[in-house]
Amino acid sequence: MARETVNDLVAFLAVARERSFTRAAAQLGVSQPALSHTISTLEARLGMRLLTRTTRSVAPTEAGERLRQTIGPHFDGIEAGLAALTALREKPAGNLRITSVEHATDTILAPALTKLVPEYPDINVEIINDYGLIDIVADRYDAGVRLGEQVANGMIAARIGPDFRQAVVGAPAYFKQRRQPRTPHDLTEHACINLRLPTTGGLWTWPFAKNGHELKVRADGQLVFNTITMMLDMALAGLGLAYLPEDVVRTCIADGRLVRVLADWCQPVSGYHLYYPSRRLPTPAFALLVEKLRYGGASRPKALHKS
Repeated sequence: MARETVNDLVAFLAVARERSFTRAAAQLGVSQPALSHTISTLEARLGMRLLTRTTRSVAPTEAGERLRQTIGPHFDGIEAGLAALTALREKPAGNLRITSVEHATDTILAPALTKLVPEYPDINVEIINDYGLIDIVADRYDAGVRLGEQVANGMIAARIGPDFRQAVVGAPAYFKQRRQPRTPHDLTEHACINLRLPTTGGLWTWPFAKNGHELKVRADGQLVFNTITMMLDMALAGLGLAYLPEDVVRTCIADGRLVRVLADWCQPVSGYHLYYPSRRLPTPAFALLVEKLRYGGASRPKALHKS
């Protein structure tokens, strides 16, 4: 196969996976016009269109999707083989790309990286905070971090944090205008600060449980954010109730800036897990990351198989 064809296929895979010429060009280190020309040349050589382009999006055609599924695993295997060669180096090296959520990044990943990165200067780590449940294989992540019950079927998962509780909180100024809720049903009378879920575009439903009875509440309010930092700030400003991890609001509750309600309805949730595909060939850098993150000296990572 000619070198030009290999380069063109690499370019095609980048665009097909990113669904964007802009992001793919940045990933490949080329200009967007040059990348567009490369794809057009490949399509002309094959005699068929591989990508459908609109002003807002890029998507593979039927032929393009078939090509992506056929050649993608082979190129992934080449990348994995090259990455595995780092085992021959004195220290682990390579790039690690992880999808996580803001809370797990702040409380678990960031503290671990402050120790890992200085000790291993040849390891590069990219963390993308995203509350959506994404396909880490299709989106080319090395691993994901989510709560235990959110880990997809068939993934290898390693616990990296303890179970924890959530807390519904509001500022004292807020409760001067409204009565404190006694049950989750009372939240319909309150202004709630919501979290947007990018996967579905909907709002996160607030989970509650007590005496074996579980329910989820679709909280209403004027404010919607995609970070818990903004939710906390607005709760402190007295603009509504927020449902946040207990450790995030513990100090604010202790010093009186926030008041906790419905504590008896907020049960522990499963801790965070690092997960990755079972067929993934771990590089030395990735294996090191798993060891650094594993919680409480837990046993080896295991595959999750859900019924």
